[in-house]
Amino acid sequence: MASAAEGDVGAAAGLTRVLQWAFQELSLNYLATSLGASEQALRLIISIFLGYPLALFYRHYLFYKDSYLIHLFHTFTGLSIAYFNFGNQMYHSLLCVILQFLILRLMGRTVTAVLTTFCFQMAYLLAGYYWTATGNYDIKWTMPHCVLTLKLIGLAVDYFDGGKDKNSLSPEQQKYAIRGIPSLLEVAGFSYFYGAFLVGPQFSMNHYMKLVHRKLTDKPGEIPSSTIPALKRLSLGLVYLVGYVFLSPHITETYLLTEDYENRVFWFRCMYMLVWGKFVLYKYVTCWLVTEGVCILTGLGFNDFDENGKAKWDACANMKVWLFETTPRFTGTIASFNINTNAWVARYFFKRLKFLGNKELSQGLSLLFLALWHGLHSGYLICFQMEFLIVIVERQAASLIRDSPTLSKLASITVLQPIFYLVQQTIHWLFMGYSMTAFCLFTWDKWFKVYKSVYFLGHVFFLSLLFILPYLHKAIVPRKEKLKRME
Repeated sequence: MASAAEGDVGAAAGLTRVLQWAFQELSLNYLATSLGASEQALRLIISIFLGYPLALFYRHYLFYKDSYLIHLFHTFTGLSIAYFNFGNQMYHSLLCVILQFLILRLMGRTVTAVLTTFCFQMAYLLAGYYWTATGNYDIKWTMPHCVLTLKLIGLAVDYFDGGKDKNSLSPEQQKYAIRGIPSLLEVAGFSYFYGAFLVGPQFSMNHYMKLVHRKLTDKPGEIPSSTIPALKRLSLGLVYLVGYVFLSPHITETYLLTEDYENRVFWFRCMYMLVWGKFVLYKYVTCWLVTEGVCILTGLGFNDFDENGKAKWDACANMKVWLFETTPRFTGTIASFNINTNAWVARYFFKRLKFLGNKELSQGLSLLFLALWHGLHSGYLICFQMEFLIVIVERQAASLIRDSPTLSKLASITVLQPIFYLVQQTIHWLFMGYSMTAFCLFTWDKWFKVYKSVYFLGHVFFLSLLFILPYLHKAIVPRKEKLKRME
């Protein structure tokens, strides 16, 4: 009997070990390790792709239901995704959503409500960055919270505009102004919509309410025929994901900090920075394309019809892929990358600074806001400072070529255009990589080391052009009066 009991215990222990091993094999941590990624990164990817079955459930079971059920669905699924990724730290977003609702209700459509919202939401986000920041890129609750912060600030501004006389608003402000009084459930549904909670895109409360009221469809009152457009963006996102997965073990920012990189010849260091700068953006492109597909599938991506009567599904587009891959200009990349966030900053920050009377000052303050919105690391400030400098120099160069008859004629020679394009692209992506170095390495000791290894090439190059180009413009471009006589 004893031996039989011992055998049963041994069998049970063996079964327990097998089950433990099987559980470990199936665990997210083990799977992430086998894929060469972190568990948090795997949770993020799973959550983003989870948007597709949720969107299909909405299309087939909730599309014709009452709006409060749709708000509940968005709130519950968004909170579940938050808990899956960040556990109990989901309370940060919930607290800010509830307090934002109270600010709108208690302070009404006032400047005080807008300023309170801006100060509180940004202070909460920056405090989160301060308490959770490390020297590496970590996926924490602050990642979706930065998306939420812009949503709630935009909500307060649109609610404020809704109390103004319609004629005092610009056409754009009229489009986004909230005339009604949103309920807590509506604010929660807007904030936690599963297709945009984690990584964006940004959209307005009015656009979200059109989705809930079945207005974002190419077939009035019916489920939108958006499956194919959604699958196209998903497929494109998967292409970028595969490319990133295959290249990420071989092209890393950590290599920039190694002695091997520092000991390489100068041209190799520059070319590695160029290739890495292009490739490192693919992880963002992947996330935005996949989430855009979710938004299209629900109908949120509907953007009216074109002149030929064909439905447009780009309302939630965060990427213009063709422009991103082909443009030889920095302004082209900016226009193709993180579109909705850039549009948000333009609408709620840049244009609202019109009273300053200085476009470049407004642009500089907007980039400073973006840098702080990304985090408190010095690398963000350096990256957006470089963007500001590069855009100014690029405008000066374009103006010089446009105004100079000699340079215009040279630039229009068909045979030379492929050479010009290659040179432009090389300069473009080399200094894009240079700017992204600070953005991705965060702390000054890291990015300073890498910049020192390439002799601060980006700063020297563009600061030199900033002062040289105006003198070249005076020397090369003839005066208008002289030009008229010549004509």
